[in-house]
Amino acid sequence: MSLLAVWRDKLAALRLAGGGEEVALPIREWTGTQRGASARVAGIDLALVWVVLSLLALGLVMVYSASVALPDNPKFARYAATHFLSRHALSLAIALVAALLVLQLPIRLWERWAPWVFVAALALLVVVLIPFIGKGVNGARRWIPLGVMNFQPSEWAKLGIALYAASYMVRKMDTRENFFQAVTPMAIALGFIGVLLLAEPDMGAFMVIAAIALGILFLGGVNGRMFALAALVLVAAFVLMIALSPWRAARIFADLDPWNPQYAQGRAYQLTHSLIAFGRGEIFGQGLGGSVEKLHYLPEAHTDFLLAVIGEELGFVGVLAVVAAFFWLTRRIFLIGRQAVALDRVFAGLLAQGIGIWIGVQAFINMGVNLGVLPTKGLTLPLMSYGGSAILMNLIALAIVLRVDLENRSLMRGGRA
Repeated sequence: MSLLAVWRDKLAALRLAGGGEEVALPIREWTGTQRGASARVAGIDLALVWVVLSLLALGLVMVYSASVALPDNPKFARYAATHFLSRHALSLAIALVAALLVLQLPIRLWERWAPWVFVAALALLVVVLIPFIGKGVNGARRWIPLGVMNFQPSEWAKLGIALYAASYMVRKMDTRENFFQAVTPMAIALGFIGVLLLAEPDMGAFMVIAAIALGILFLGGVNGRMFALAALVLVAAFVLMIALSPWRAARIFADLDPWNPQYAQGRAYQLTHSLIAFGRGEIFGQGLGGSVEKLHYLPEAHTDFLLAVIGEELGFVGVLAVVAAFFWLTRRIFLIGRQAVALDRVFAGLLAQGIGIWIGVQAFINMGVNLGVLPTKGLTLPLMSYGGSAILMNLIALAIVLRVDLENRSLMRGGRA
């Protein structure tokens, strides 16, 4: 008997049982193993995987292109031309293995571990400030040397706040309409992280973490007026921090007028050369490897300002492709989160959406900084810029999203999460 005939018999039996009325077939009847089953329903989200792998591959190529000439600088004279390429490739290998391991962990374990992951993030943010443990670079103490890579605790804190906020909203569903009960514990947690990050200092990471926390509060159902009030308080806190920090205020003024001779060779030096790189790229770019700005004109070309090198070598077309990829990736992560919430998996849904906010907001800030729309913040481009701990935590977070999607698909096929 053909598969179509089997389904006709089942439909007829259900109609008969329902008095002749239309009855929706239970989704668990479709196992995804029958002929014609969609690969997208039956298994992993291949489109998401390929977009992530494409960004990683392009990032690897561009990191090499942006760093190949660095040994000509006396500061990097002892490095080989492939130094940053090999270290970035090693970081990618470690991150991919870690992501495959994380993909095996059920989301219920992350829900159970959420408070402890957050506590570990706070502990690491304290440890990095301890002399002889934390590594300082250019006046900032943000890294813990681990031999194969320098680990940045703020990257762990982004995952920690996403887990904690999602767990908190699930546990405190009944307090969402009470402003102080719903917001105060999260505000205290953010306050602790903010103090520790500003001591490094790393205001850019704090902005991303604050966006993750506020976004999950909003998506978790906190009253709109309460959310607006919390957002205003946070904005006021950022304004106050800038007003009380002369060097931060000076950086903002420099970014508002980067071509002013007072700033062009000082605080706005990176931005002016980033804009020159985009200008040289025009529509189709100077060709892979053809960047001039990476030749010791543009500082941190392989990390914070990788997009400028992409713009110079691959042009507007290359930058547009990167922007489109991040837009699609963020949107897809949000759809996975919404699907989880629709399946009554609130923690999984909020966690996935929090990770979507993390990737989307950080990419937006990095792009805005490179294009002169936002003040320089020292944030890397997710999945692409050189940086071992950032790549590691980005892929771990995306593995969690894929796990949410896999469990969603299992439930829709009638299985268990």
